[in-house]
Amino acid sequence: MSFLAIDQGTTSTRGIVFEPDGRAEVVFQAAHEQYYPQPGWVEHDPEQLLANVRGCFEAAAARGPLAAAGIANQGESCLAWDARTGEALAPVIVWQDDRTAADTARLKAQGAEALTLERSGLPLDPYFSASKLGWILSHVPRARALAEAGRLRLGTTDAFFRDRLTGRFATDVSTASRTALMALDDCRWDAELCALFGVPLGALPEIGDTLGDLGAVPAGGQTVPLTASVVDQQASLYGHGCRRPGDLKITFGTGAFALTLTGHERPPTGDGLLPTVAWRKPGEAAAYALDGGVYTVSAAANWARSLGLFDAFEDVAAFDGPPAAARGLYFVPALAGLACPHWDRTARASWLGLTLDTHKRDMVRAVFEGIAFRTAEVVGAIEAVQPVAPPVSIDGGMSANPHFVRFLADTLGRPLRVSDNPELSALGTAMLAAEGAGRQIARPPGGTLVEPRGQPEAYRKGFEAARRAVQAFGAAMAGGAARR
Repeated sequence: MSFLAIDQGTTSTRGIVFEPDGRAEVVFQAAHEQYYPQPGWVEHDPEQLLANVRGCFEAAAARGPLAAAGIANQGESCLAWDARTGEALAPVIVWQDDRTAADTARLKAQGAEALTLERSGLPLDPYFSASKLGWILSHVPRARALAEAGRLRLGTTDAFFRDRLTGRFATDVSTASRTALMALDDCRWDAELCALFGVPLGALPEIGDTLGDLGAVPAGGQTVPLTASVVDQQASLYGHGCRRPGDLKITFGTGAFALTLTGHERPPTGDGLLPTVAWRKPGEAAAYALDGGVYTVSAAANWARSLGLFDAFEDVAAFDGPPAAARGLYFVPALAGLACPHWDRTARASWLGLTLDTHKRDMVRAVFEGIAFRTAEVVGAIEAVQPVAPPVSIDGGMSANPHFVRFLADTLGRPLRVSDNPELSALGTAMLAAEGAGRQIARPPGGTLVEPRGQPEAYRKGFEAARRAVQAFGAAMAGGAARR
């Protein structure tokens, strides 16, 4: 029998059926709308997301019998809905959305970040679900009314899907760890954190294991057991085959997400890294990880293409001559601010070092190099806490660019294993779902090893100077706006 993995991501939903030997077939794929109603706001239609998830089940069931299914979710994206009717009260607020920047800045100025770091391990940032859920209570009148009536449900998208599909209002521990409302030590909702953000604890879903009996979904005349629910990046970590402390993967999608396992004890908080839960299996302690992200990666490359700097990605698979950094040209990819290890939303992207002889291909090359330099900052922060075991496993859209991969290996000074499997999040989800059903899926070996060649230290120092410059500019602009 087959296993269905649903990868519900930021831009699309994919349903992939896996056989026990690891063979896979995409049975459903649909993009969904991205809404930007105000600057900094990013929203999705929850009913459209749910319809696409249902479409995955229906398409897979039409193909044949399913032993089990798993769903990978976006992580921090969240919403509110009516417990009685299941109706969403407002759009999904996507993880990229920063409408609560002023709220989190105010809480930080009041010293509240000490509490969030201590309990959840997470800094005060609009990225996480807590301030978004608090915003819903403050700005959506129906949410407040339903809270008073005891009918409000709040949660990440996985809890919405599971409630509507299985009738069980629950989330898994890996997703709950991304909200900034869960105490990382005992994996329970924390009353003080909920109070800090104005989130009623009673409106939150039950926190459970990542795999096991999570309910059932009727589809195509079948009743499909749901046996795994997990954050997409944690699913990718599992799909990469990371099982030991120090195993590190980086997925280059809309952003870059680096995750490394640390073991069954909570990792330390600090150095700009995010301690998180990778997964929890029935009867076992939670497996913890360290997470570090770069907000804009493929998003930065697509943005550069939209400016007309290049036409097709095949055109920028190779470059002649020395790196842009060798000529003093840098791009800091802070198009949505800086994430790990700086957590600076005021920073703004910029090219530095432009001259009259700078060509648009030089500018594109600097974008790719800037992404590599930012990734190296994240990996360096991880290495300072958890020794990284070679090679570093990478996947995602940018990993298909030979020039970028070569420059990244040189920048990291580490061997890279470039996955030849484009579906590692789905594979990890399917593997967890199979385990949840008491079965196994084979993980086929594969990938290309890229060894580093070394890189002048001056390149890294030049990028650090550029990054500090955009941070200083962003801070000055933010200060000026506040005075106005």
